Amino acid sequence: TIAFPVMMVFVAVGVFIGMGHASLLSIKLGQRNMDEAEKTLGECVALKLLSFLILPPLAYAFMDEILGLCGGNTAGQGAMDAARQYLKITLISHFFSHLAFGLSATMRSEGAAKRSMLCMIVGFGTNLILDPILIFKFRLGIAGAAWATVIAMFLSMCTALHYYLSGSSVVKLRLSKIRIHREIFMRAAAIGIAPFLQQISGALINLSLAAALGFWAADKDAATLQLAALGIFQTVMMIFLMPVLGLQQGVSPIIGFNWGAKNFSRVKEALILALKLITAVCTFAAVVQIFWSEELAWLFAEKGNSSLIKAGAYSLRVSNFMLWCIGLNISMTTYFQAIGRAKTAILLSLLRQLICMVPCIWILPYIGSKTGFFTPELGVWLALPVSDVLCQLATLPPVFSHIRFLSRNSAASRAQRNIR
Repeated sequence: TIAFPVMMVFVAVGVFIGMGHASLLSIKLGQRNMDEAEKTLGECVALKLLSFLILPPLAYAFMDEILGLCGGNTAGQGAMDAARQYLKITLISHFFSHLAFGLSATMRSEGAAKRSMLCMIVGFGTNLILDPILIFKFRLGIAGAAWATVIAMFLSMCTALHYYLSGSSVVKLRLSKIRIHREIFMRAAAIGIAPFLQQISGALINLSLAAALGFWAADKDAATLQLAALGIFQTVMMIFLMPVLGLQQGVSPIIGFNWGAKNFSRVKEALILALKLITAVCTFAAVVQIFWSEELAWLFAEKGNSSLIKAGAYSLRVSNFMLWCIGLNISMTTYFQAIGRAKTAILLSLLRQLICMVPCIWILPYIGSKTGFFTPELGVWLALPVSDVLCQLATLPPVFSHIRFLSRNSAASRAQRNIR
């Protein structure tokens, strides 16, 4: 839990590079501009290398200070030591994981969905197999989990590189184009900044939740319990929102390609389908976490620790009862990112997490402590459903505006295809 915000910052940088260049690659392919597509792929690889040379050394140099800010100062020493051990090892895999995820995104952009899925399955499957072996059989504990991640990400990277180096790809990875191209970088950065800020906001949210739960806890034991409950919440949410991430990654190249080709009827169809599917997944996640919260908490809590199971179940129930309504914001953020509308995508990506949620995390527990209507801990968890509702209301205007735009242009794009 303590190391989680740090890892999210690293993921944010990877998303900034990977998603920005993958979305631009889709648009270039839709425009039949193969030279620009190859430059986009080469720059993606170059930036992944550059990020590896900068971020891990910084994290090693300021590790204790960073982990302290992420809740280590309010938790017990054992939790801080475990976070430090895990982060020291997993920083090694930064380059492997970022290159694997970046190339997986570009595979999807050129239509190689199965190869992209294979790349991810190799990584996650290896991690799933090695975790129990290294943690329990070899008794490596937290270090075993970290080394499992390193090995898994290395194999995932090898799978991705094999696709591009074997000549199977549509867009060729050429050594001469593995560098930063100024015109490509500015456009890709404009697209990638929205998911980057979304991930950074997620890290800030987890940092704020950890800090707020620690601040309002009665003592260090209570703070450690709350942080452990937060860990259960984070794990369960990652599991349930993985399908949402998959849908985002799947629909983004379809929208981007057809937008570049000016096939607005297909863009509209893809957007509406994504909205339906993402809303369905979020609704399912909300229902399961509300009605089977204790069973979910039991899966990720220390066996026999009834206090942690109760705290984890409480966090899942309270924080997720409005999760079903966030599909609109997620779908529209993906849509605007895919078509290159960076400013709108940035605004929508920040609505739920930064603009709405962070203030609620600090204001609601204060109100609860002053009024006595609810406990400060409940106020912290209530910040999530309150922000869910607020951001969906704010998302409605751009939704109506672009649905009308796509409806007007769908007929024109169909007529143009018939003429051809």
